[in-house]
Order: sequence, then structure tokens, then C-alpha cells
Amino acid sequence: MEKMLLHACCGPCSIYPSKFLRSQGRNFTLYHFNPNIHPYQEFKRRLATLRDFAEAEGLPLSVDKSYDLEGFLQRALAEPVSRCHYCYRARLDRAAEYAKEEGYSAFSTTLLGSPYQDHEEIKKAGLEAAERHNVEFAYFDWRDGFSECTAVSTARGMYRQPYCGCIFSERDRYEKKRRQHA
Repeated sequence: MEKMLLHACCGPCSIYPSKFLRSQGRNFTLYHFNPNIHPYQEFKRRLATLRDFAEAEGLPLSVDKSYDLEGFLQRALAEPVSRCHYCYRARLDRAAEYAKEEGYSAFSTTLLGSPYQDHEEIKKAGLEAAERHNVEFAYFDWRDGFSECTAVSTARGMYRQPYCGCIFSERDRYEKKRRQHA
């Protein structure tokens, strides 16, 4: 059976994609590579929640604990209008590289389940990474499962993050609240 690597941004977002892949009989491993998450305590909290989810579900999990704050910020600032696009490219490129190195035939990402992410840019980044590393990008539109992820993670008492992950998205969240109350 072919092995798939599933890049996972967090535990809650992994719920529906994992259920979907299992329903298809796919053999997959969750993969954590998210150097975009700041501050470091948030990074650790999201990783702990993903570990708990993987353990509870009996899913294999591979973790890259890289935390290159300076590198991430430098590259994200170099593309301020499209910093999210850089973030997608960086994470999916590393997932594709790891998939190839470890003998996976394909990779995908739980980012495809969020209605808040730029779905077309994620797809584009995945396909480009697949071509660079000669491994298949398995595209799925899991946005219909987002409400299930929310409901199940809430029912399980899983940590649900209040922003995408990077320091810019955290700032934007507070700026939006400030403008709403002004």
C-alpha cells in the first residue's frame, strides 16, 4: 500500500482529513513542520495538542521541531503582501522534501481544510513542491469538514488556537478587534 505524508498544522485541523484518509483506506503519517507559529509557547502548545490527537487516534506522527524565528521573519517580511504564500511554500516544500527522503509516494496538508486559508495558493505551492521533489501532491478540498473539526475538537477539549500562527496573523487579529471597538 502506498504511504502518504500528511502535513498537519495542528490537532484540530487534522481531525477531518485523518478521518477522510482512513475512510479511503490510505496509509498515512502526520507530519509537523510549522516554523511559522509564534511565539514559541504557542508552537509548543499546538505541537502538544497534535501529539495528543495522534496518540488518541493511533496515528503515526513525525515531528520536525525546527524553530527558525529569524529566518521565517526575514523571508516573510521580504514578501509582505504575500507572506502567507511564502508560508505555504516553505511548509509544503519541506513536507515534499521529507516525503521524498522517507519513501512516501505522496503528500498533502491539513491546510486544505480551512476556509480561512488561500486554497488556490496552497494547491499551487503543493504542486510546485511536488514537481521540485518528484513526489505526488495529493490535492483534496476538505473545507466541508471544517465544522466537524471545530465540533469534535471542542467536544474533546482540544486546544484551539485563536489565530493562524504567525506573529503577523496574531497582530491582525488584535487590530481587527481594535477597529471593531473604535
